[in-house]
This record gives sequence, structure tokens and C-alpha cells, in this order.
Amino acid sequence: MKNIRNFSIIAHIDHGKSTLADRLLEFTGTITERDLQAQVLDDMELERERGITIKSHAIQMEYEHEGEKYILNLIDTPGHVDFSYEVSRSIAACEGALLIVDATQGIQAQTISNLYLAIENDLEIIPVLNKMDLEAAMPEEVKDQIVDLLGCDRDDIIEASGKTGYGVDRILEEIVGKVPPPKGDPEAPLQALIFDSVFNSYRGIIAYFRILNGTLKKGDFVKFVNTGKEYNADEIGVLKLEMEPRNELRAGDVGYIISGIKTSKEVKVGDTITHVSNPTEKAIDGFEDVKPMVFAGIYPIDADDYEDLRASLEKLQLNDASLTFVPESSAALGFGFRCGFLGLLHMEIVQERLDREFDMDVITTVPNVSFIVYKSKGEKVEVHNPSGMPEQKYIDHIEEPYIKAQIITKSEYIGSIMKLCIDKRGTLTNQVYIGTDRVEITFEMPLSEIVFDFYDRLKSISKGYASFDYYQTGFKPAKLIKLDILLNGEKVDALSTLIHVDHAYSFGRRMCEKLKELIPRQQFDIAIQAAIGTKIIARETVKAVRKDVTAKCYGGDITRKRKLLEKQKKGKKRMRQVGNVEVPQQAFMAVLKLD
Repeated sequence: MKNIRNFSIIAHIDHGKSTLADRLLEFTGTITERDLQAQVLDDMELERERGITIKSHAIQMEYEHEGEKYILNLIDTPGHVDFSYEVSRSIAACEGALLIVDATQGIQAQTISNLYLAIENDLEIIPVLNKMDLEAAMPEEVKDQIVDLLGCDRDDIIEASGKTGYGVDRILEEIVGKVPPPKGDPEAPLQALIFDSVFNSYRGIIAYFRILNGTLKKGDFVKFVNTGKEYNADEIGVLKLEMEPRNELRAGDVGYIISGIKTSKEVKVGDTITHVSNPTEKAIDGFEDVKPMVFAGIYPIDADDYEDLRASLEKLQLNDASLTFVPESSAALGFGFRCGFLGLLHMEIVQERLDREFDMDVITTVPNVSFIVYKSKGEKVEVHNPSGMPEQKYIDHIEEPYIKAQIITKSEYIGSIMKLCIDKRGTLTNQVYIGTDRVEITFEMPLSEIVFDFYDRLKSISKGYASFDYYQTGFKPAKLIKLDILLNGEKVDALSTLIHVDHAYSFGRRMCEKLKELIPRQQFDIAIQAAIGTKIIARETVKAVRKDVTAKCYGGDITRKRKLLEKQKKGKKRMRQVGNVEVPQQAFMAVLKLD
């Protein structure tokens, strides 16, 4: 055990984690030149396309240092705020972390929040200054920031470059020297923590775990503590580039187990594996259940696909434990699921993965957050979507979730960022300068305001420099009303939103204008209206496509033309009564990107 090291890599998005992981794999000979490609560990098509890490990836390396062989288990983590749950799971399975900071950009919001996660878990932190080969690198300034943040010596900071491989040898030496070996007793009853799982259509569910105490052998009869189910360990092994079977894994090892589990409900991330014959006294303190921030309805385009969609979501949940869903139904869209996501990017990724990995065509409703409604008789109701909102006359007051937002930016963009936050009903609580030209601003603001286009606008105002991180602080009373969208007098419940009184009129007007562009013209006029209760606040009309019925009528009396026009008018009226308006999927998505 003394020669095992478990560590993860943490950083802000795009600071070069995955590229540096490639160099570590190459340097330790884990990967041959033939298999080498950029971002080896990002094996999902979507990750490669977008250049972001979505999943944590575990891999084992062997490294020889001063004549001794060491086993290094690396877990690469995502950097985006929406995937912080993945990071917390990786950190729970490690003893050390490489904190990577981009030498051209310095410390950013996610760097700090991931660092705090690691410190809470008592990990040994090794600071690495990446991208030293770039001309724009500012090593001295960024080192000052790291020293201020960590309180380490300047000499402890390793200069490296993921692209050229400079400094990789020193990183490996520091991992061996500084990261403590795993503690644990191979003779004690088995305790293994599940930190991830994937679904394989031939082998069933494969769970990834880290053994804290005890020894696991192939063919052992094991039990999953939380679900109480018992299985045979058909195959166990370690995670290299491919899975490598082993006959025995001991305390400190990271590996996988295949036991022919078919139903996804039986594997929970954060569960403990133990032996049936000699069970552990207590389960490992697992991960806290994740709290979704944003809710949206996901509905199959074809109602017959409902059960397939449920199966697809369950398989996706195995691989992405932060996704939550419950069944719901809607008048406009039929049966579907109310899903909870950690943020908008997370929602977009889930939708994309449903399409690519499971071939599911879905409609997603307007995302919203959950509110607490206090009724006039003193009842308290939690509302996740606008259709569940009681009528206005029964409501005493509504409370909405608030967040603490930390924004780190260059000082020249402070003014425009403050204006953006104040427009979004934010209150400034703190402002601290980190170094000469970087400032950390803390705002308290409603979560519902950042659900829509906040992140995009923050990035464009600050030319991509501002970084943003948030956590929920609690609920506060708010003046909210329900805004409905009507098409030809019928409510489309999937487009309803709960919105602050001050923004309702402008939002309703913009919604109507946007829908007018997106709804295809029919043979009859379509009225698009925004309403609060029974009061219409905005209206647009999609004009009818009409055939020129008088074209063949030349000469003669005007009554001949009038007769044809009257006939057409009657047909249009009849059509409006029976015709229904199809709302295209882009219309649901466009609401998110109202400029």
C-alpha cells in the first residue's frame, strides 16, 4: 500500500487539465504512441467537440522512482461550475490534488471553489503553473496570486506545460513525495466507496469504486449496503486505458466491479460495497444528495416513446448522478418528466446526450427554479413549474431561492458587470482586490435571474475574462407572477413562466415577437398573446398565407370578386376552429436566448 498514490486534477475550465493528463500518461508509458490523441481521457464525442470535460475519468499509471515501482491512480475532473458534483465525487476518492492554474489567465472563480472542496477533504495540494510555453504567460504575477491563496512557498509551485511536456517529471516526483499513501487495513472487513458507474449493454452495470479497508477477490459474494442487494463479483479489475481484470484488489486500490446488475436503481453513487459473510459495521459517509438548481420538463416528441425515455434517463443517471427526474404530465405535451439540473450547460448536455447516445427526440420546456408559495390559509407549497402554481387570489406571498455569486474579473470591467448584476436584482455585498488588476465581487441575487442568459452576457461584457461561481444561500420573499402565452386563445403550458412583476411586460412583449418569427404561417391568422391572469399585456399576429382567389376573375362586376372573397373568408373561419398550431422545438429553446 505504501507505493499507491491516488490523486485528482482540479482547475477552472480550460486551464489545460486534460492536456496535462495526456502528458502524464505518455511519460509513465501508460499509453502507446499509436493510441495517443489529444485529450485521451475525454472519450465522449461531445467532450471532444466542445473541448470540455463533462465526466470524471479514472486511470491507473505505473511509475518508477529511485528504483521503486509506484502505482498512481489519476482521476481527471471537469472544470465547469455545472459539473462541480463530479469534482466532489473524485475528490472523495483521493488523498491529493494537482491544482492547475493557467499562467496566462491566473486564478479564476472555479479554481477557488474546487480548491476549497479539496481542502475540506484534507487533500494534499500540489500547485502547478501550466501553459508556461505561451508568450502571454505572466509567471511572476500568477505565482503571487497562488502564494496569496495557498500560503505555500514560491519554490513549491511547479512550472509546467501540458503541450510541450515541460515540468511533467517534476510533477510525478512531487506526487510520489508529497501525496500521502492511502490509509486503510487490508485485513479489516471490506469497505469500498462507489464513485461512478456506467451501463454496458452486454455486461450490465459496471461500478467504479475505491477500497478504503479490506480486500476484494474475484468471485466474492458482496452486498451493496444502501440498496441491500447481494451479488457475486464476476469480474474485478483496474482501470487502465481499457479495463484490466485482476484476481484481487486491496485497500487503497481504485477499480471496477462487474456483477451482472441489470436495473439501474440498484447502483447508487456514494454507496458502500462490503462482504456478505463479514460485513462492515458502518457504511462510508457517502456523498450528500445533490440539490438541483434548475428544473425543466423533458417530453418525448412521440407519446409512444415515454417508456423508452424513462429507460434512457435511468441509464444516463447512472453515469451522471446529479440528474434527478420525476414523472409529470402537461396539457400541451402529454406525459414526460420533470428533470432537475445543476445549471443550463448541464441541461444542454443532458439533452444532447439523450439524442446521441439513446436516439431520443425530446422537447424541453422553459427552465425554471423551485419556489415556495405560502397560501392565505397558512399552507406552504413547493412549486417546481408554473402550472402547479395556485391561483393568485389564494396566494399570501411567494419566496424564491437566492444565491451568493462570486465573480472574479479584471478591474476595467467592474462597471458593466455591476450594472448587469443590479439589473438582475442583485445586491453587492463585497468587493476585494486580488493583486493589482483583478477584483472579486460578491453579489446576492435571485437564482431565477441567472437561469436565462446571465452567464452568456457576463462572458461577452468581460470579453471572456470574468469567471463566475455560485452557491445557494436560502429563500427570500419576492413579487412574482405567472405569465402565460396563448396561441389562438389557448394556453401553451410549456411556455408559461414565473417572473418578477417589474420584468413581466418587457418579457411578454419579447416572447410574442420571438414566437412570431418562429411559428410557421398557416392558412389562417394566429394570435400570439402574453397574459397575466386574464389581462392580455402583449399581442402579435402571424398573418395567414392566402391564395389569390380573384386571379382568374377579370372584367365584369365587382360582385363576382366579392363572392369569391366571401367564400374564402368562410373557409378560413372554419379552418381556424378546427386547425391547431404546432409549436416548433426551436421556440421552446429560443425563450432561453431572448436578447
